[in-house]
Order: sequence, then C-alpha cells, then structure tokens
Amino acid sequence: MTASPPIRDAATIILVRRDGPVPRVLMGQRGAKAVFMPSKFVFPGGALDPADRAELTLARPLDEAGRERLGLHADPRLAVPLALAAIRELYEETGLVLGQPGQGAPNPPAEWADFVGRGFLPDAGALDFIFRAVTPEGRPRRFDARFFLAEAADLATDPDDFSRACDELSHLHWVDLAEARALELPFITEIVLAEVDARLKDGSRPVPFFSHDGDRSHFRMLRTA
Repeated sequence: MTASPPIRDAATIILVRRDGPVPRVLMGQRGAKAVFMPSKFVFPGGALDPADRAELTLARPLDEAGRERLGLHADPRLAVPLALAAIRELYEETGLVLGQPGQGAPNPPAEWADFVGRGFLPDAGALDFIFRAVTPEGRPRRFDARFFLAEAADLATDPDDFSRACDELSHLHWVDLAEARALELPFITEIVLAEVDARLKDGSRPVPFFSHDGDRSHFRMLRTA
C-alpha cells in the first residue's frame, strides 16, 4: 500500500479587481503535465518555503484578527510566514507586487531578492484570511492550504502586466465570478469561489475550514470568540 504523501503548509491568494461593472478575480491555468491538478484553472499559490520564515521588513503587518484566525488549530508561528508565502507566490507566478515602496534589510533570501531588490516591501496588511482546506488522502500531493483575499487596488504594479511571470501558470487573466465557474476548476476552487462571492457581500463572515475524515468531508468555522 502506497503511503500517503506528507501534508505541506501552503498559501493561495485571490486578488479581487473592482474597476469594472462587476468584481473580477485573477486566475491562471496549470500545465497539462503538472503532477497536481493538471490543466486546471487556479489562483496563484503554493507551498510554504523556508525563505518565508525569514525576518523580512513588512510595509504593513498582518492584521491581528487574521493572525488569531490563522493560529486556530495550527501553529500560530506560521501566520506571518503563510502571509509571506501568498505574496511571494503571487510575485513568482504572475509578476504582480503586493507591496509598497521601501527599503528592506540587506541580503534577503534568494526567493525574495528580486522583490526586495526592486525596492518593495511585502504588504501583509493587505491580506484577509478567508478559507482553509486540507487536500484529501489519495492525491499525489497534499496541502494544508490557507486562502487569502486581497484587493488589486493594493498592488504596487500594473494589474495587467504579467511580463515577469514564470511559466507555472498560463492564460493569466481577470475573470468575473460567473465566468470563473465555467472554467475547468478543481473542486476546492469551486467552493472557494462561492465563499469569495459570499464574502464580497458580507465581509464579517467567519473563516470556513474544509477537511476530510475517510470518505466524509467536514466544514467547521474558525472563530476567535
């Protein structure tokens, strides 16, 4: 019997753009040969990297409520690294900077060197933690993924400039929620899109935590009070 792969902490970012008649989100398509979710349209994101635990200078800190929610049923020391992972993955996969102009500490980790070298500080305060999900057993890779919502208006760069994107995601584009649901999506992305739709109408909603126990799926709400 093949052992289940280890569960890795991960972060995903949902950018919302409001400069049109309806809100739009940024999505891209994974490669057809990708081991995990091939050919699916997803939000930018990926696994927590050791570089995300570095002492980086922040433009704004993660808000206290978000930090508390991230610490529920998890190591609270992961809160800021997960926020940094979301910002780093966005930069690597799209070239977009969720940050503010500023001078960080010299000699940042290699994974952050280009971001910091361009004169930007990561803006953890722009992130709103809205969802958590653990990949079920039986998948080639498993993640404990935290999903963050952020406004495109907080980007320090042109939201249509993907010239610095890596090749991990293709067909990067802004899409409204109805159009997004018609794309080839992973099951969990469909659920997160519904949560985004609801949260855009009611920003005070608690954070859902989606996990599995054998063949059963479970939702619970991460509440700080």
